[in-house]
Amino acid sequence: MTTMVWVLVVAFVLDLALGDPRWLPHPIRGFGWFLARWETPWRALGGWIGVRLAGVFFAATAITAGTAVVTVSIMWAAAVPWVASALAIYWTYSLLAVRDLDVEAGRVIRELRQGRLEAAWRQVAMIVGRDTEQLDESGVLRAVTETVAEGLSDGVVAPLFYFAVGDPAGMAFYKAANTLDSMVGYKNERYGEFGWASARFDDVLNWIPARLTTAIIWLTALLLRLNMTRSIRAVRRDTALQPSPNAGYPEAAFAGALGVQLGGLAFYGGRPIHKPTLGDPMTPLTLDVAGDVRRLLYGTSLFAFLMTGGALWLRT
Repeated sequence: MTTMVWVLVVAFVLDLALGDPRWLPHPIRGFGWFLARWETPWRALGGWIGVRLAGVFFAATAITAGTAVVTVSIMWAAAVPWVASALAIYWTYSLLAVRDLDVEAGRVIRELRQGRLEAAWRQVAMIVGRDTEQLDESGVLRAVTETVAEGLSDGVVAPLFYFAVGDPAGMAFYKAANTLDSMVGYKNERYGEFGWASARFDDVLNWIPARLTTAIIWLTALLLRLNMTRSIRAVRRDTALQPSPNAGYPEAAFAGALGVQLGGLAFYGGRPIHKPTLGDPMTPLTLDVAGDVRRLLYGTSLFAFLMTGGALWLRT
């Protein structure tokens, strides 16, 4: 078995076993710290070259820096193969988010099961960008389900796809761009121009993974005896109406497979935003759905892992 297949296997097992413990240094937190400081000089330069162009250079240099850290560290350790392999495993493990998605969603679900809606608001606010204080139980569950579906693409399938393309360096390249989008890719007064390049580049990088995630969700739904046919119909019918070119795909696939309706009214900064709906309300969004959300998360992640391993095997 090739080295990168072993790296993938060990990293995936570590992610399932450990998730992202707070005591362990995490590259995404470090990269976020770097971005918050790297933004300042480029914003200052925007007064000379234009805010949008400054944002282009900010994104390009930040992604290059993030990718270089991973690439150079493994190359530096190449003289000692086991050290290089250990570093590759660490980077790969830390850039996956299967267990972390489950843990974050599980915290919200536990609060709801114990009837603590306000505590559930606080927990769900840590993983979504919308206002949470107006949400009833079904609204909280809708937010969690949408987050798991989108995170399955951004945090699992896309990183594995780029690992298959370019090993840990390819994975780091994607995660740097995705983290950049999550920090500056907003359509608001502060980031509308400066974050334009970051948002567009993330859209490009996620085009294939979002659709690949959808196809794997269909396969998983079939094997788990959920509704694959309804999932396909929801994707074909509802994704074209979504503001994002990518996020609607895994969300619609989840909605159809579960028989629930996602999207609709949400509040951001106190303002109501009416998003197009995804799926049909065949089943009410209650705590009974939470188990199927979890099964879809792990089933799809496992299939993505197996497909990545197969791609690496064929690549050698």
